[in-house]
Amino acid sequence: MKLPLLKLIWAAAFLKRTHLISNDNRRLLQPLEILRQYWGHQAFRPMQEDIVRAALDGKDTLALLPTGGGKSICFQVPALCLDGITLVISPLIALMKDQVQNLQKRGIPAAAIFSGMGRRQVDIIFENACNGAYKLLYLSPERLQTEMAIARIKRMNVKLLAVDEAHCVSQWGYDFRPSYLKITTLREILPGVPVLALTATATKEVILDIQDKLAFREQHVFRQSFRRDNLSYSVLYEEKKRDKLLDIVRNVPGSGIVYVRTRGETKEIAHFLRQHRIGADYYHAGLTSAERSDKQEAWISGKTRIIVCTNAFGMGIDKPDVRIVVHLQIPETLEGYFQEAGRGGRDGLKSYATLLYGAGDGDALRYHLKASFPPFELVKRVYLALGSLSQLAVGGGMGESFDFDLAFFCHNFKFEHAQTHAALRLLEQEGWIAISEASASPAKVHVICSREVMYDYQLRHPHADTVLKTLLRAYPGIQQGFVDISESLISNYAKCSTENVKEVLSAAQIEELLVYEPLHEKPQVVFLRERATAENLTIDLPRFNFRKERAEERTAKAIQYAEDRRCRSQMLLAYFDEPKSKTCGICDICTGRNKKEVNNDEFEAYERKIREVLRKEALPVEEIMVAFAQKRQETVAKVLGYLLEEGILCQDEHGLISVQTQ
Repeated sequence: MKLPLLKLIWAAAFLKRTHLISNDNRRLLQPLEILRQYWGHQAFRPMQEDIVRAALDGKDTLALLPTGGGKSICFQVPALCLDGITLVISPLIALMKDQVQNLQKRGIPAAAIFSGMGRRQVDIIFENACNGAYKLLYLSPERLQTEMAIARIKRMNVKLLAVDEAHCVSQWGYDFRPSYLKITTLREILPGVPVLALTATATKEVILDIQDKLAFREQHVFRQSFRRDNLSYSVLYEEKKRDKLLDIVRNVPGSGIVYVRTRGETKEIAHFLRQHRIGADYYHAGLTSAERSDKQEAWISGKTRIIVCTNAFGMGIDKPDVRIVVHLQIPETLEGYFQEAGRGGRDGLKSYATLLYGAGDGDALRYHLKASFPPFELVKRVYLALGSLSQLAVGGGMGESFDFDLAFFCHNFKFEHAQTHAALRLLEQEGWIAISEASASPAKVHVICSREVMYDYQLRHPHADTVLKTLLRAYPGIQQGFVDISESLISNYAKCSTENVKEVLSAAQIEELLVYEPLHEKPQVVFLRERATAENLTIDLPRFNFRKERAEERTAKAIQYAEDRRCRSQMLLAYFDEPKSKTCGICDICTGRNKKEVNNDEFEAYERKIREVLRKEALPVEEIMVAFAQKRQETVAKVLGYLLEEGILCQDEHGLISVQTQ
């Protein structure tokens, strides 16, 4: 369909209104101008401007920036500098939505297309993109497999292809997604358009594989050191983890995150903390959109001090003053741990990342790994059950999506929860299905008819008049594009039931007056290929075995991190190919945690001298160490660690140590 002239006029006017086209309609704004005008920052963070310049110079570029390093700025700024559209490939629906909303709030035209959206909505967004209505268009990778996407992208004035979470393209990575391999199709239909790939974590093999799989014309990598001098990593060997957690949050002031493995634990631990007068709440992907938004906002604003969550929490959230990140179980990979722990101390002040490790935790992780690679017979049974649930015919259903409740699915088909989840994950990795998280996309409406046609419809349907009038008044931009709406808010103003609002909107959609996408609260399953019979369901066995071997290696490295007695920062940096880093001086190993390693006479002598050194002023660890002979410093570190843990000494947010006053 052709975009109406009215929409083309609106798109051009919108671009001028947001100053993406300068007054003389020729000069494009420079990166620093864009950064200051839209984000209010006076300067780029380290390496950001170099990455932006590389993208503007047309170079294929891989950028490795740690969590909180400002990756999105690296493609959003050049998108506004270029005279065309930037395509952003991302697997994270919630993050895409969040970024699009933030861009729109800044006056930057952007949209997103992902799993579970209606065909009509997708069609309109693609057509708007072809006609220059957006500066950034976010796409989930599975959308690249559709003929509609390929046909429309060929018509767009694409100037940059940004690939977020780029490690997903690599089988060497910890979160491989076959749909990411389809990005090379874009390179074929967009010759000469540069690729900017971004990720927070990547090993040497993954770095090389990303560039290979994305068909880089030449290797070009920007990489920041992953070293975090203000973040103290610790592994504490504890059986009574809840008691230790309570001790940590009582002794370290400020905001915190506690990561647990299951949804049930989030609620239990938050309740436990509240029982002990700690302001805590819980968060997981099974909550409604409104619940997640409210809990997240309360934590960001400081109304809630501690958020207890699964790994569904934290992606894209930029809260700089997190002082504590505690893991009650060891994560499956060091990549995952590094990203989650890295959410502490983004403001550069002293923060603590602590893993509580029990005697059976290593064995539990190994068992979890084994369950993650289920037998193929179970995978077939799960796939057949999906077909029965969706009622799609064999040989059809490609691109079709439906709501999915894992708990109901397991109960209905008598499946065990953990193995079923693993089977679904395998089907996704093999490219048969895609599963979107429960991101609870709000209801959306886009009015596609003229005011005259709408008015005529209202005259002929008096029962719909109040609802449609309310809709048009409450959402003034609804004729320019899709707008998030609240059926309950409309029903309140129109003085009718929510069901009545839904009926009116659905009827208006049938008459092609508007496009209405109802609220989706549940995850969505999308069939990426035609539904197959059990006999025709296949997996790539060599790839399956390779991924299993790599997962076993990553699990072993995670357990090694927890069990080895070496500088935690050094171990993490060595994993990410920085083998020559210095000891951090602030982790549990560097500061020492165990008084028993020093005899009583020695301990008391060192304690007296430390107190004397600190008598006049607070000092950093390094300056305290200078007061002792080189050969004594390892023992001094252990004594310091014990005195800090027992509260005899205290350390402020700048890392300065002083004697605790009574």
